[in-house]
Amino acid sequence: TDETIANDISAFFNMITGYSQPLTWAKIEVAPYGLRRRLLRMIRREALRATPEHPGLIRAKMNSLADPDLIEALYQASNAGVKIELNVRGICRLRPGVTRLSENIRVVSIVDQFLEHSRIFYFANGGEEEVYLSSADWMPRNLDRRIELLFPIEGAAHKHELKEVLDLYFRDNTKAWALQPDGSYQRLESGKGKKFNAQEMLCERAKSAEESVLKAMPKDLKPQKPRPVEKP
Repeated sequence: TDETIANDISAFFNMITGYSQPLTWAKIEVAPYGLRRRLLRMIRREALRATPEHPGLIRAKMNSLADPDLIEALYQASNAGVKIELNVRGICRLRPGVTRLSENIRVVSIVDQFLEHSRIFYFANGGEEEVYLSSADWMPRNLDRRIELLFPIEGAAHKHELKEVLDLYFRDNTKAWALQPDGSYQRLESGKGKKFNAQEMLCERAKSAEESVLKAMPKDLKPQKPRPVEKP
């Protein structure tokens, strides 16, 4: 329903089917053409806007973080006072919590019953929050050797929902592992506090949403339970 994004996507498909050259996109960003530059610009913008009163915030969820340029930009943002929280399921070449390098960076990995694959990027941007979804991990192969997309989430309700998803993953204290400055991982424990599992919470929310939809649905439209197969 967003005409600008629709035009971007139309031009994108014309490009990958060979009918046109890469363009300057209005809202989306595409690898291998400009995605790394766009990410670097947003990280550096967060660092430039950081003040002691408003230090800035970057939160990201991805499978892997291995791109040297992005890692260096995150280190610089950390030194500028930006708070950075990263949920990286797999490979992470960044070292968090290193004095005078990454003191403001936290990295957690969640290994649970479902294979994590979503990529969510949040930038506080001095109060003008930006939230993005993407197909790309922050790795050279994704940014340099593949066609990948990043697009903004602009609806207020959807932004709020994705921010809540990030909150859940950074609250997890049962399946989360915290990356240490020396590169090792330490299991997060709830201690005497209440245990919290992000994936279980998302499953409960999905089930509750489904039940609400079925309850409001007219009876003749509700899905019928399959009949048991009669044994011969």
